[in-house]
Amino acid sequence: MERQKRNSILILVVLALLGTAYHFVWGGSETPAEENLTLLEGEAAGQDKDIMTRLEIPYRLEDNESCIIEHMGYALSYNSDYRVPNWVAYELLSTELETGFRSREDSFEPDPLVKGRQAYDRDYVGSGYDRGHMAPAADMRWSSQTMKESFYLSNVCPQNHNLNSGAWNDLEKQVRYEARYYKKVWVVCGPVFEYNNPRHIGQNHVMVPDSFFKALLTRKKDGSYAAIGFIFPNEACVRNLTLYAMTVDELEEKLGMDLFFNLDAKDQDEAEAVMDPFGDWRIRDEILKD
Repeated sequence: MERQKRNSILILVVLALLGTAYHFVWGGSETPAEENLTLLEGEAAGQDKDIMTRLEIPYRLEDNESCIIEHMGYALSYNSDYRVPNWVAYELLSTELETGFRSREDSFEPDPLVKGRQAYDRDYVGSGYDRGHMAPAADMRWSSQTMKESFYLSNVCPQNHNLNSGAWNDLEKQVRYEARYYKKVWVVCGPVFEYNNPRHIGQNHVMVPDSFFKALLTRKKDGSYAAIGFIFPNEACVRNLTLYAMTVDELEEKLGMDLFFNLDAKDQDEAEAVMDPFGDWRIRDEILKD
């Protein structure tokens, strides 16, 4: 995928420096470019600037990014207009799957770091939709804090029950299988809105996604990288993951996003152009029984 981000980041940095000079020399206020750069670095939620250098964090191609929030186990971009995340991203380690076990909280709460409008548990009651985790609780059981944070509603979207308990759950199991095999997997996922006027639920008008995406990246034992993308319609899906698989390049084209953009350019181009569901990812029905 063309790497438009290089010029975009350079422009933002230049504008931010100009705005800073204006502030100190002429007493001007913070410029919109500075505000945008601050959001991209994660400072809007008081987070570490290094968050934007991590492999799982995507780069948004169009300027509709909202607040970037970092929790202990995952990071997200929250869309206060839709009351769902734009994306949720995390790194899953094999050691995290082997470190203790925290039982599910099953207590959904608003995210205390979200500033502005957000969803509440009552919005989902009687809606006909599940509270569908983006970063699954089973990936966050390595600490009581990560388990609690996985139930923040900023990590949740209205999801068809059959998808949530079916193919989406199957892919979550596959990710854990890959993390045990490769020792580390980078994951980014989220909702997809294909139409201008999506359905909504609840008093707070939580928008119902048309589909969901998930992209995986790992480093193979030979040092090269492998990536794969998926899109599932927000409905009951056939439980065959390969039917929804695609290259990350194809997924990026559909989403209008640049995923895994912090990966070295050559490695990114090679990994995102191909996908091998049976070789690199070893998708098998028996894995999904775990």
